[in-house]
Amino acid sequence: MLQNYLPIMIFLAVGILVGVGPILMGWMLAPNKPDSAKLSPYECGFEAFEDARMKFDVRYYLVAILFIIFDLEIAFLFPWATVLGEIGEYGFLSMMLFLGILVVGFIYEWLKGALEWE
Repeated sequence: MLQNYLPIMIFLAVGILVGVGPILMGWMLAPNKPDSAKLSPYECGFEAFEDARMKFDVRYYLVAILFIIFDLEIAFLFPWATVLGEIGEYGFLSMMLFLGILVVGFIYEWLKGALEWE
């Protein structure tokens, strides 16, 4: 019975060791010399000058949504490409329809000027 769970226990132990080991090594071996520059608030390479609850421009969210859309497109393309020989023409046409819809959305965003940053 225990032999069935031994590989899982070894896998968990190695995973925990790989995850926690570098953190502990850094904590124990790294020099600790704090100064005012290291302890100061840091935001995007310059000092914070406004309230942390300030509103962001809508274009920031639009670019983030576009990134998510095209990132998900790539996430669907890799598994599709690996099994393309097995799914045949139906799978190919389904992916072309999916990519076509995404391209139409991309062209719409481009024509509306969503990709231009001032």
